Amino acid sequence: MIRWVVTTFAVFVTAPIVGIHYEGIGCLIGASLLLGIMNAFVRPILLLLSLPFILVTLGFFILVINALMLRVVSSLIPCFHVDSMGTAFFGAILISFVSWLLSAFFRGTDGKVHSINQYQQIKQAKGRVIE
Repeated sequence: MIRWVVTTFAVFVTAPIVGIHYEGIGCLIGASLLLGIMNAFVRPILLLLSLPFILVTLGFFILVINALMLRVVSSLIPCFHVDSMGTAFFGAILISFVSWLLSAFFRGTDGKVHSINQYQQIKQAKGRVIE
């Protein structure tokens, strides 16, 4: 859930900068939801299949895969428009950066993403405490 909100906000922030057009907030939410689903299920398969290209280009090809995912979402949702592959490429870079930045606020010390409303309690140590 948090990841979906972060992706939605990242697309919302990135869209006017890069030139991605959407016709309303419902369209943006739908596109972000589809992008999140595709990133969860399709992207790992694409990364695995394109592993030789990723290794040869030292990871640069991952940006191309992210841009392709954004173009596919644009073709599947009629109210969400990405004009060109260049727009998708720069949009994917900015969306990744904004998502990474926002996720840093929700990530705990254990590396997992936590909701804002989750309160951490102090855990009592059992056994001896070495001072």
